[in-house]
This record gives sequence, C-alpha cells and structure tokens, in this order.
Amino acid sequence: MSQAAALRARALAAYFTICIIWGTTFLGIAYALRGGLPPFACAALRFLFGGLLMYAWLRLRSPRPLAGLPLARVAASGVLLLSAGNGFTVWAQQGVPSGITALLIASAPLVVMLANWLGFERRAPAPWALVGALVGLSGVALTLSHMHVISGAARPVHLLSLLVAIVSWAVGTLLVRGQVPMERVTAGACVQMLAGGAVLVLMGYAAGDWQRLDWRAIAPSGWIALCYLTVFGSIIAMSLYLWLLGHVAPQKVMTYALVNPLVALLLGAALLGERLTATVGIAVVLVLAGVSIVLLQGRSKA
Repeated sequence: MSQAAALRARALAAYFTICIIWGTTFLGIAYALRGGLPPFACAALRFLFGGLLMYAWLRLRSPRPLAGLPLARVAASGVLLLSAGNGFTVWAQQGVPSGITALLIASAPLVVMLANWLGFERRAPAPWALVGALVGLSGVALTLSHMHVISGAARPVHLLSLLVAIVSWAVGTLLVRGQVPMERVTAGACVQMLAGGAVLVLMGYAAGDWQRLDWRAIAPSGWIALCYLTVFGSIIAMSLYLWLLGHVAPQKVMTYALVNPLVALLLGAALLGERLTATVGIAVVLVLAGVSIVLLQGRSKA
C-alpha cells in the first residue's frame, strides 16, 4: 500500500470512529445529567480527567511533552471548542432533547463556512454553498419553531446556549486547523482539554454547579456516562478530530455532522423516549440536505 493510500485509510478510520463516538456522546450527556451531575461540572470533570490522563501518558514518554506546540493558539481553541462549544451544549441539554441537540449542532458546518468567509480566509463561498446554508438554516428555524411540541422544558436561554456553542465550535475549528503537526496531535488534544476543563471549572462556579454537587447522590449510570465521555468522547475522539484537521480539509472533516444527529435521534428515541414527529423528520431532511450541499461544494473546490 502506498503512503497516500495508507493516509487515506487512516483518515477514513478516524472519520468513522468520530462519527460513531460523537453520535453517542449526546446520549452519554443525557445519562450523566440524569445521574446527578450538573452540566458545567460534568463537562469540567470530563475534560480535566481526560487531559490529566493524557498528560501523564505523554510525560512518561517525554520530559517535555508539550514542547513545540503553539500553546496559546491551541489553548484558545480548547476554550472555544470545549468550554464554550461543549459546555454550553451540555447546559442546553437540561431542556433540549439529546437528538434535537445533535440536529441543531449539525448546522455547525454552515457556521464554519460563514466564519471562514467573514473572519478567516475572507473568500466568498460559491452560490450553491449559500443555497445550502439557506436550506440548512431553514431546517434549524423549523426545529426551533417546533420546540414547544418536542420539549416543553426548553426555554429561550437553552436555545441561545446552543447558538453560542455552535459559533464557538466553528471558530475553534478554524483557529486550530493545520496548527498541530501530526506527531504532536495527542499533546495538542491534551492542551485543549486542560485549557477547556480549567475554564469550565470557573463556569461551573459561576453557575453554582460545584456548590450544589452531591458526590454521594451521583447514580452509577452518571459515573459510567462520565467515564465514557472522558475516554471515548474526549481522549480518543478529540485526538482523532485534531489529527484529521491537520490532514483533511475542514469541510470534509465536518461531514461527521451528517451522521451524528441520525445516531443521536435514534438512540434518544429508543433509550430515552424522546419524541420524533413529522416536523422533526422534515427538519432533519432540510438540515442534512443543506449541510450536504455546503460540504460537497467545499469538496469540489478542495
């Protein structure tokens, strides 16, 4: 097998692993919250544990495991991706079903395209990409207008939290792309998790999570969910995501968002009893169609 073919095979394996893992993390978050873990505290523990475990492993292999990294840029991306991107997503799931959260997060590639246009490369997207953005965002709007039927617990602040999470994830993705060499991917993910986890600790204090956290009241399902989120959702998936961003165009990497909501919606309906209505089905088609148009357009230009 040639070097190029081997790289493609590794990229495909990494991509499908991310699709499956991050498609199931919305379910894991739901179980963690139901198990008694407050949202920001849950996210903070997940990334701090993951970052410390990764640092310990890296430290055994090298006396200076973080040397050579653009620390400020990688840490900033960690705050955007994990503190804001993941933290506000977890917080929003107190009122928004896991599958619907995943569907709304699936619009992130549209925001990546717009953020890249307005703040990074400053190159206008192709007309078809703009059409795709309008189609996808119409699905988001339909979902939001139907939220009172899907979940009576959802409040405007939950939806605003998801909007902040989507924008933060998009900007964090663009900020770190191509910045971490292949051989430094694990160290880069470690820095992201430690920086993101540290800020999440402060967010937890501001929200009162640590003050009301009762360690003895956390159910076994909550601990299991936290372990799954830490090992699979953080250590494994974040490392693969950062590696992919260094070898594959961001538009292609972001196609994982086409798979995640389908996995999350099915699992949420099957295991959590979340409602799937005809309107949700239409919204799924619109969001995924719009994202597909944008990503396929980006692929043709790559």
